[in-house]
Amino acid sequence: MQIRSLRTEDLDALLRLYTHLHATDDPSPVRNQLEEVWAEMLENQRCRYFGGFVSGELVSCCTIMVIPNLTRGARPYGLIENVVTHQEHRGHGYGKALLAQALEFGRSQHCYKVMLMTGRKDDATHRFYESAGFDSQSKKAFVAKFVA
Repeated sequence: MQIRSLRTEDLDALLRLYTHLHATDDPSPVRNQLEEVWAEMLENQRCRYFGGFVSGELVSCCTIMVIPNLTRGARPYGLIENVVTHQEHRGHGYGKALLAQALEFGRSQHCYKVMLMTGRKDDATHRFYESAGFDSQSKKAFVAKFVA
């Protein structure tokens, strides 16, 4: 697998891969809105989309956002979201390799921590994240969701 930061031309492949992230999702806005959001994210130096490619096909990805902070010596923290591997490519270590890349990016940005949350309740998913270096016991997450 080749890992690299995603680029403008990867939007369609990313959107196809995201169909493997959730069984159902909110409807997408019109194409030009998607392209505007994508361009904004790619221009943000604190945001990285890492993609894993097999034979030129995007099969896995994750996003990390580095957030400025005034505590912990003004060191930022990272937040990883949208970790997904195509169903036909799971179990090959691709997701773990992408998480390692995202963690390295966080380290290079001097983050004092990198967090992720999952809505998955199954033990296999929790073991996967723990095997990638995440501690499920040190923090408790609370989420407020807003209806679109």
